Amino acid sequence: MIIGISTDTLQMQEKFTEKENLTFPLFADPEQKIAKAFGVATPGKTTARRATFIINKAGVVTKIFDPVKNAGGHPEEVLEYAKKNLKK
Repeated sequence: MIIGISTDTLQMQEKFTEKENLTFPLFADPEQKIAKAFGVATPGKTTARRATFIINKAGVVTKIFDPVKNAGGHPEEVLEYAKKNLKK
């Protein structure tokens, strides 16, 4: 399962989801509660670092890409990791 979380508002998430034709849910975290819990909140700012967390079926974080270095190639990087390391 793929989900996205951003510190933007729900309205901004809805516009972005529509614009990019996303096929996965994108959640709003404007109060940065989730960003803080995952350690990616940017102190003094309303943004968070772009990071990807791979969580297995048991709920264990198995890989963290922090920060995401190549946004264009990142989906392929994540897919490659998942194919090699996560069992179906």
